Amino acid sequence: MPRNLTHLLAAFALILLPVMAPAAALVAKVDISSQTMTVIQNGRVTHRWPVSTARAGKWTPRGSWSAKWLSKNHKSSLYNNAPMPYSIFFRGNYAIHGTNQVSKLGRPASAGCVRLHPDHAQVLFNLTRNVGMKNMRVVIQN
Repeated sequence: MPRNLTHLLAAFALILLPVMAPAAALVAKVDISSQTMTVIQNGRVTHRWPVSTARAGKWTPRGSWSAKWLSKNHKSSLYNNAPMPYSIFFRGNYAIHGTNQVSKLGRPASAGCVRLHPDHAQVLFNLTRNVGMKNMRVVIQN
């Protein structure tokens, strides 16, 4: 095979690999601008919920991660033992979790985590446990 063709095929493969990679069985897609989470299971939207992300002066990271660890009855070690039920940690101290401040859902209010209604957090937590953390993606975008 000519050398130029080999390089062309290699470049083509690098471009297509992310497209061809299998999709996660479960995706929690957070839209910062609309303060919503869309849950996608096996390529199908199954839930759309209001969330709260970082308030002014705080930051919610943007990007894509797999779930790293789960904590059903977590308490914040950074914020006065604040309850964080059904936590799904995805990047260091950042998690998706339930909140007792449900009246603030739908607008920025957190210190950086993604807050959900506790009932919704429980659903997502159980879905994550069922598919396995490596098969769950957290995607956060503007």
